[in-house]
Amino acid sequence: MIVAEQKPLDEIKEMLSPYDKVLVMGCGTCVTVCFSGGTKEASVLASMLRMSARLDGAPKQVDEVTVQRQCEWEYLDTVKDQVAAYDAVLSLGCGIGVQAIAEHFKATHVLPGQNTAFLGLPTEQGVWEERCAACGDCILDVTGGICPIARCAKQLLNGPCGGSQAGECEIDPDVPCVWQLIWERATELGQVERLLEVQPAKDWKTSRDGGPRKIVREDLRQVSLDLDEHL
Repeated sequence: MIVAEQKPLDEIKEMLSPYDKVLVMGCGTCVTVCFSGGTKEASVLASMLRMSARLDGAPKQVDEVTVQRQCEWEYLDTVKDQVAAYDAVLSLGCGIGVQAIAEHFKATHVLPGQNTAFLGLPTEQGVWEERCAACGDCILDVTGGICPIARCAKQLLNGPCGGSQAGECEIDPDVPCVWQLIWERATELGQVERLLEVQPAKDWKTSRDGGPRKIVREDLRQVSLDLDEHL
């Protein structure tokens, strides 16, 4: 999932200072699961903003709504009339949600209420850890399902660096050396031989180094174009 966390209240208040009518918009997917931007969080934040504005002597109209997914037009269309009635939308979605709202409602001021952190998973109650860097060239088949791109500080492809000691990464003793984990996993699976194959230098053009990325599924795109022609 996309993991995000809310910005500090003072930073949000500063962003909202020019606006009198604000719609706090939650998202029902990733940020709901990581407890930072779903229905409950949107309601709590809106209440805090209303209370804070009154205490500051400058009351604002702050309401809230949550859509199933901020990153799809069909769900944003369900709140089209609400969005038009406010001076600004404070999105509690990830950075994609913020940009989707801005792109879909071009006359609307859209502000980010969250800092989008990473692609990760919950490893225990209240703890999320990064697991994927979305590099566009997955090698998890080689590394036993453990990603050295997302989980190695140096993004090494052929084993640990000299800073790894006793299975710990040199950046933090609480961070396990991912290549230790990969080796242990390969041993369990009987796939150590695969790790002895030298991996070539990574082609980063599939990652952010190649600029903004785009995937086009012509089979799905053609179906959409055909439907449009019949409408």
